[in-house]
Amino acid sequence: MRIRITHETVYHYSEPAKSAIQLLRLTPRGSDSQTVLSWNIDMDGDGRLMRREDWYGNIIHSLSVSGPVSQITLHVAGEIETTDTAGIIKGGVERFPPIFYLRDTPLTRADASIREFAELTAGRFTNPLDQAHALLSAIAERLRFDTQATNSTTTGADAFAAGHGVCQDFTHVFVSAARSLKIPARYVSGYLHKPGEIEQEAGHAWAEAYLPDLGWVSFDPANAVSATEHYVRLAIGLDYLDAAPVRGSYYGITREALDVRLRIESARQSQA
Repeated sequence: MRIRITHETVYHYSEPAKSAIQLLRLTPRGSDSQTVLSWNIDMDGDGRLMRREDWYGNIIHSLSVSGPVSQITLHVAGEIETTDTAGIIKGGVERFPPIFYLRDTPLTRADASIREFAELTAGRFTNPLDQAHALLSAIAERLRFDTQATNSTTTGADAFAAGHGVCQDFTHVFVSAARSLKIPARYVSGYLHKPGEIEQEAGHAWAEAYLPDLGWVSFDPANAVSATEHYVRLAIGLDYLDAAPVRGSYYGITREALDVRLRIESARQSQA
């Protein structure tokens, strides 16, 4: 299907900042499951926007603005042609062997509770595919979606203990549990097209696990499904910090507020 995305992010500063730097992972790459038909990223005002790749192969833009700056507005717009590949990811950029994605990070380190959960949920299976699907279903049943419960620094272990979180937290728990079973797993950021819900508050996150004979396979524990043609993949990493669509900092005595406007629609909807 063809998906059209428009994503505007506005940074407001209570007092003009002396300078601001943002790292943007807002540009998708092509693969067997998605073809980038058009894509553009720019900003309002004076600033430098430089494109490069990170060590995972994600396309990133470095944005630097010299102050005084009271507001920064980022505009992203594009169209993607997606294909349902039953969640299997092929044709993308791979910079590291699968074993690299067994590495723990502070956000994904499995504690005793997650290790016990993984073993009780999936330990009875010998096939990693069956183990991954068992984790997928069990996490969706164990955690409650709650946009007010966590923040970007919440660890998977803390979200699991609390029993609720957002897609970032569901993904960290899946990655933690999979790695505890010796299944390479990684974090994915992107967009999810939701029929009938064009206006959205934020992008989406899910996981990919490396499975023998299949390769990398997508698992979305927040929705208990593998990725379909409704998913647009932006970036990968060991955890949220590696794949966050926007990360940055500013210099000055001020407070930063963020306003996001996101529209995700099928091309058929947008032409109606």
